[in-house]
Amino acid sequence: MNFSDPFEALLGLQRALDAYRSSNWLGSGTSGGGAFPPINVFRKGDTFVAVTEVPGIKKSDIDIQIEGNTIRLAGTKSIDYSGKASIHRRERLAGRFDRAITIPVEIDTERVKAEYQDGILSISLPPHEREKPRSIKIS
Repeated sequence: MNFSDPFEALLGLQRALDAYRSSNWLGSGTSGGGAFPPINVFRKGDTFVAVTEVPGIKKSDIDIQIEGNTIRLAGTKSIDYSGKASIHRRERLAGRFDRAITIPVEIDTERVKAEYQDGILSISLPPHEREKPRSIKIS
């Protein structure tokens, strides 16, 4: 049996950790690839509901677009540091975000409703009439 050199294994691990640290996988930007803003989508009766957390973002800075079965949520989150401040720790992200999610039915854009309260955005997404099942009478 051959055993590998334990120092070579440790060196390989160190290289892998260095590669992760230098990559952008922990980047601080917000984008469609990221998880900001976090969104939950659930079904309530026939209607889908998307609830997202957007604390500190003005309603006027949020753009909602719907096409077919895709919801696009975009906007800008800004953080104001009054005066000349040097940042000691930064966990709250700022910048432009753009997320798109799909649901399994076409959305009736004429009946979509969006409500914003206390940093929570709730979007009601009713299905288009052609998505609803129809009863057919047998003659």
